[in-house]
Parts: sequence; C-alpha cells; structure tokens
Amino acid sequence: MWQHQIERRKRLDIIIQQISDWIKEILVSGIMDSLTGTFTAMNEQVGQIATDVGQTPGNFLPAVFNMVKNLSESVIMPVAGILLTFIACYELIELIISHNNLANFETWFIWKWIFKTFIAVELITNTFNITMAVFDVSQHIVRQAGGIIQGSTAVDTGSLSSMQSELEAMEVGSLFGIFLQTLIIRFLMYVMAALIFVIINGRMVEIYLMVSLAPIPFASFGSKEQSQMGQNYLKSLFALGFQGFLIMVCVGIYAVMIQSVALSSDIVASMWKVMGFTILLAFTLFKTGSVAKGILHAN
Repeated sequence: MWQHQIERRKRLDIIIQQISDWIKEILVSGIMDSLTGTFTAMNEQVGQIATDVGQTPGNFLPAVFNMVKNLSESVIMPVAGILLTFIACYELIELIISHNNLANFETWFIWKWIFKTFIAVELITNTFNITMAVFDVSQHIVRQAGGIIQGSTAVDTGSLSSMQSELEAMEVGSLFGIFLQTLIIRFLMYVMAALIFVIINGRMVEIYLMVSLAPIPFASFGSKEQSQMGQNYLKSLFALGFQGFLIMVCVGIYAVMIQSVALSSDIVASMWKVMGFTILLAFTLFKTGSVAKGILHAN
C-alpha cells in the first residue's frame, strides 16, 4: 500500500517536473526571442538615422521633392512676384518723398533702387538653387561628421546566447518576472523606435514645408524694413540643415554609451540600461531642432 502511494507520488513529481520544464522552456524561448527581436529592431532603427540624415531633400523622397518644387514655382512664385512688385513700388515712392519729390534728385538714388530690385528678382528666380545650396553645405558637414563618428550604434546580441543556460537554471517564478519585464521593454523600445522615426522624418517634412514657401521670404529682401523676414527664414533654413549635424553628434554619443553596456548575467539590469540610453537618445534628438535654432537665433 505504502509502496503504491510512493510510486504514485513519484509519478506525480515527474509529471510536475515535466510541466515545470515545459513552462521554463516556453519562458526561456520567449525571453530570448523578445530580447533578440528588441535589440535587432532598435539596432536597425538607430543605424538608419545616419543614412537618413545624410540625404539631401531631393534624394530623401524625390517624388515629394518634385511636387514641392512644382507647387513653389507654380503657385508661390507668382505671389512672391506680386509681393516684390508692391515692395519695389513702395520703396520707389519712399525714395521720391525722402528726396523732396525729386527736387534734390541724384542719379545714384535711382540706380540704388534698380540694383536692389534686380537683386531681389534674382533671389526669387533662383530661390530653389539657393535653398538647396544651404542643404548641400549642411549635408556635406553631416557626411564629414559621419566619417569621424565611427562608433557602432549596435547592441552586441552575440552574448545573448550564452545567457540561455543561466536562464534555464532559474525557477519558473523568476523566469516569469523576467519575461514580463522583457515584454514591457520590448514595447517601450518599439515606442522609442517609432519616436525616432517621427523625429528624423519630421525634420525632412519640415524642410519640404519651408522650401515650398521660400519665394515669399526671399521677396522681402527688396525692402530694408521687411528684410528681417528673409533673414529669419535663412536662419531657420541653416538651423534645419545643421540640425542634421547635431543629430549625428547625438548618435555618436549614443554609440559610445551603448558600447559600455555589458550584457552580463544580470540581463534585466543591462536591458533597462539600454532602454535608458535609448530614451536619452530620443530626448536629445527631439531637442536638436530647438538647440540649432537657439544657436542661430532663428525665430
């Protein structure tokens, strides 16, 4: 009788152990898949930053660029022409009044007006060339920075495989806690990846919006009083261009910090450290626009 009960208990223990091993296998597999997927997705997203930032507006989305160029030349350019005509007439009237209705006429006054108007017309005519030159210069600087910043932004996932044996030695309760944390971190990582995507692509969309209205602020250079509009516009263009340089600096700092993370036996602490660095990267990328505008005093 007692021997029969002992055998039943042994069978029950074996079944419980098998169930426990099965659950552990599922949890370990889920943890490893979650970690590998999380780090791979984040490595790809961060690695794409340098590629996207290093592209000019014309190469980033050629179809959108051509559409914006056609809209600017077909719709905004005539408006800028009308605005420049109004400014030129106003400047001529002010010139005549300021010289006692030409009673104190001097030829150089008229030549000065003609020269200013000619320069303004040339600026409007070559608006796209000028704006693209700004971004060509900034993108050259970004590419030069990319050549100096050689650090890898990728988290080394090779050491993850060595952790599997350590995970298999843990109890089900500990594994379940780690599994839940990996799910939370994976979700947060995807949120960070989406945020980084929005920041990088949002900058390029802002560039397209700025370029589409370029002829109007360029028309303001025909008047000394109104030229502040054009000056602020150029400052904003340079700020958007050099924002790419600041983004590269942020990526370089992230590369140095991420390589200091050792995916050791304390996998959870390492994961949260990587998560913290990624949040810091997203926050600094978000601030690059305001920092660039603050340096150049672009309103």
